[in-house]
Amino acid sequence: MSGPPPYPVGHGLLDGKTVLVTAAAGTGIGFATAKRCAEEGAIVAISDRHERRLAESADRLAEVMGSEPVAVPCDVTVEADVQKMFDAVGDFDVLVNNAGLGGTAELAEMTDEQWDRVLDVTLNGTMRCTREAVKRFQASGHGGAIVNNASVIGWRAQAGQAHYAAAKAGVMALTRTAAVEAVQHGVRINAVAPSLAMHENLAKVTTDELLAELTSREAFGRAAEPWEVANVIIFLASDYASYLTGEVISVSSQHP
Repeated sequence: MSGPPPYPVGHGLLDGKTVLVTAAAGTGIGFATAKRCAEEGAIVAISDRHERRLAESADRLAEVMGSEPVAVPCDVTVEADVQKMFDAVGDFDVLVNNAGLGGTAELAEMTDEQWDRVLDVTLNGTMRCTREAVKRFQASGHGGAIVNNASVIGWRAQAGQAHYAAAKAGVMALTRTAAVEAVQHGVRINAVAPSLAMHENLAKVTTDELLAELTSREAFGRAAEPWEVANVIIFLASDYASYLTGEVISVSSQHP
């Protein structure tokens, strides 16, 4: 199969909007989303718990924005950090909840600590940030959009991923329920569910054999580029998705 399409040019889909992206340091979907948002005209703020990588990502993002972005260290498992992050960003229009934590362990061998850590970052962290964003959107009175990063593993079984699958399925359920509650305040909440997006960090924590197996399931015969997932996030954040809320969009070419 052919490789990815050419990298897209911006079309001003987020002109005038301020976007906050969590866990945006590094080479994955988070930074790709922050960069694509900036290319679409947004003022972008980023957070991550890895301060050195956060600073490096801010420098890379500044090259696109023409100015330094707000970059806030934040551990989404700590409510005080979440509050400080939103305070530092100030008024905003879009939140992208990208923070998540994976791992591989068979359920019979999984410890409570392994289970709790994945659930706390991936599901509870998304809840904390969504809760605070909705509160602030309500207070501002101008509405807004939230896009959560889920995963096809929330729908499909994969050995060794019970904690991650449960967390991502929870993100999907949270998205649907929070969307129903927030719609009266002009807030849209949706999610993306990627299958396989290749980036440096994924390659470090996944065996070549598993990556080959997962890639073989994709109809395109390749993993997605992180920016291809980011494009769908941008669509959901933009006014083009004005009638979408409570939806989980699969960003996948997987076949049975």
